[in-house]
Amino acid sequence: VINAGKSQHNEDQACCEVVFVERRPSPRGRPPSREDGGELDGVRAGAARAGGDTTGRVPVKGFYFHYWALFDGHAGSGAAVMASKRLHLHICEQLRDLVDILQDPSPPPICLPHDPRASPVEPGRVPLAEDDGEVPNDAVPRFHLEKAVSHESLVIGAIENAFKHMDDQIEREQASQRLSGGCCALAAVYLMGKFYVANAGDSRAIIIRNGEIIPMSREFTPETERQRLQFLAFLRPELLGKEFTHLEFPRRIQPKELGKKMLYRDQNMNGWSYKKIEEDDLKFPLIYGEGKKARVMATIGVTRGLGDHDLKVFSSNIHIKPFLSCFPEVRVYDLTQYEHCPDDVLVLGTDGLWDVTNDKEVAGVVMEVLTSYEPNDPCRYTMVAQELVVRSRGVLKERGWRLANDKLGSGDDISVFVIPL
Repeated sequence: VINAGKSQHNEDQACCEVVFVERRPSPRGRPPSREDGGELDGVRAGAARAGGDTTGRVPVKGFYFHYWALFDGHAGSGAAVMASKRLHLHICEQLRDLVDILQDPSPPPICLPHDPRASPVEPGRVPLAEDDGEVPNDAVPRFHLEKAVSHESLVIGAIENAFKHMDDQIEREQASQRLSGGCCALAAVYLMGKFYVANAGDSRAIIIRNGEIIPMSREFTPETERQRLQFLAFLRPELLGKEFTHLEFPRRIQPKELGKKMLYRDQNMNGWSYKKIEEDDLKFPLIYGEGKKARVMATIGVTRGLGDHDLKVFSSNIHIKPFLSCFPEVRVYDLTQYEHCPDDVLVLGTDGLWDVTNDKEVAGVVMEVLTSYEPNDPCRYTMVAQELVVRSRGVLKERGWRLANDKLGSGDDISVFVIPL
């Protein structure tokens, strides 16, 4: 359920799909033809949308995943719109090499067999024993420290790479598609009995199971990511354009305080210490402000997301993108480990919801609304999402949108998915 109208074009975008992941044709089979593909190699739009093979050929090998995602745009809706139309296709593309591996209970192979399409062997080169997966005898002892990699971590890696490819596509096409700004992205992928919740930004997800709240993401803000940002600035001071310092101070330093000792912390510290103020410390801090008002380089309040490739510090040539990560944090919830009742749900919401409503209040609304509907009524989950939006929006009074407790309602676009487990 969406409540827009807070921004000129609704900057919140959403997507919900059932996607079929088709195994990539084997190197020995026919070469993949262009007709097979949508915009992305081999991801057929028809199959991705409706599921199954729409071409009348022999059924292909693959699996389905269910997908929900929210994109909270800033500085325009362009990046959010594109990500809502494309991210699931990038996830599909990343999973295509894993079709056989994920359906095989044995551990994933560390090295895949040579693919002749990838790089043709130079003529005259003698194939090595390793090419066939055989290891020379004298090398065997080196391989007893192999890492065990789970199927779950392969799916997580595929989702992480899909976010990176999505970000690259936004950068490539920003001029031709007139894409503005960037977006936070929160995606839930249900695959083989597990939910993978991927978050890049300040949207959030929680599971409510038997009245208990299980956080499925955390917000990425300048405060929660302070040490990562400071560490990058410490390693690459040229990114600060001689205008910013990577150190954090409790307040701006005055020139008259040079030589005095002031509280500070750097990229290695959680606590605070005193240091003597030097000329360099008078520069503007990389992270400044507190809570919702905290900003990176006095410009942006979110530290992960897609897009923002053109974003610069006001009236300067300093790019902010190096500090903004497109990689999500992925959390996994195994549905097969628990018995779920019809009142157990996964709630995805953009920050328009969470800015004014906490986890406990969300859980309260979920339980209150669900108990007023029959357990088999399919519209009960939509009504929960609607109630969450309505309560976060508030009621329009003389002094703006007000919540039931007379506090200010959300001034942001609000989008909510309520997904029954």
